Amino acid sequence: MQCPKCGSQSIVKNGHTHSGKQNLKCRDCQRQFVMAPRHQPISQETRELIDRLLAEKISLAGIARSTGVSERWLQYYVNRKLEAVKREVQVKSKKKGKLTIQCDEMWSFVGFKGNKQWIWLAIDVVTKEIVGVYIGKRDETGAHGLWDSLPAVYRQCACSFTDFWSAYQRVFPKKRHQSVGKETGKTSYIERFNNTMRQRISRLVRKTLSFSKKLSNHMVAIWYFIHDYNARLSIE
Repeated sequence: MQCPKCGSQSIVKNGHTHSGKQNLKCRDCQRQFVMAPRHQPISQETRELIDRLLAEKISLAGIARSTGVSERWLQYYVNRKLEAVKREVQVKSKKKGKLTIQCDEMWSFVGFKGNKQWIWLAIDVVTKEIVGVYIGKRDETGAHGLWDSLPAVYRQCACSFTDFWSAYQRVFPKKRHQSVGKETGKTSYIERFNNTMRQRISRLVRKTLSFSKKLSNHMVAIWYFIHDYNARLSIE
């Protein structure tokens, strides 16, 4: 027998665990352990795989089955992971100049379909980065939230294309804002991203059993996907 921490063979018996297994103790480093423990430490490779799977349309039960971890440990791990998610966009720094964004809002719900939560989004036409995010009501407050979520350089320089929803016209600067129809193709990137989100986030599928029960969980799941999406763009 060897100590799993220091590799010493100076091992002595040290009573039994609550499950009746023989408890062992290393005389050199004082580490206590059992032989063939039922619960093995989760490797870094498995954790990294779970991080990637969280950005796909897979349930937690499905991730647990695929990776071999327990659902209880996975829920604890995911809760801690999502608590650390920042609720602000992280994009490459841009110089002041000609910038173009497309904006749109998509419908979602929390708990039941009557509790609508609109996801306001803005995408950079050149880099395809998501540069603005707000989750809330589909009114002027939502348009203000989207505008405030944009990095300063976009609020100062960017020209924006949106649909004809009146809230945009009241909030966005008139000289740098244009309302357009879908037939123009000037909102095609953001509309395609809306479809990507519905394909990749099970909570956003219109007819689903995976919808969020809490608004906080709904929001961090969306933010987690957007951070992962932007990070992958920078790698590519």
